[in-house]
Amino acid sequence: MEKNFHNNNNNKLISHLKNGDKKAYSFLVNYFNHKLCIYANSLVNDHAMAEDIVQNVFIKVWERRKNLRENFSIKNFLYKLVYNEFIDQYRKRQSVMILEKKYIEALNNLTDEKDEDSIQKLIKSVMIAVHNLPPKCKQIFLLSKKEGLTNIEVAEYLNVSIKSVEGHITKAYSLIRKIVLS
Repeated sequence: MEKNFHNNNNNKLISHLKNGDKKAYSFLVNYFNHKLCIYANSLVNDHAMAEDIVQNVFIKVWERRKNLRENFSIKNFLYKLVYNEFIDQYRKRQSVMILEKKYIEALNNLTDEKDEDSIQKLIKSVMIAVHNLPPKCKQIFLLSKKEGLTNIEVAEYLNVSIKSVEGHITKAYSLIRKIVLS
């Protein structure tokens, strides 16, 4: 039976498809699948997506087989269906991409606003905590962290031991942490 279909007997193939002949459908898929995949791939430049398009086309042909007309070219019909499926997929992708872009922008705006507010609150809390440090602790902490002096430079500048500088900085961090985290 497949030999009869292979002789490009278009009307006979369509007639068998309309009657639900699975062998005719298998012939159609086997004969046109590779060619249609190549065509679809030329449209989308994505092999997996091209195969999906062609598979959707064959499913539609089987579902609508009773509506096929025997006086038209099945080959042209299949190529037209592939093109239409490509257009449908493209439109769906475009609308999804627009929605995704808007969603990402909204998330970024929320995140940026929230982060900016959080950062400002954190900076304010740290400044209040530093301001409330004991005088010697505050002086050593600011020389080290604000002025960028090393522990040795702070020790020499204030004429204290390095251990004293380290102790005051550790104490400052501890007090700041308590105030900021509370």
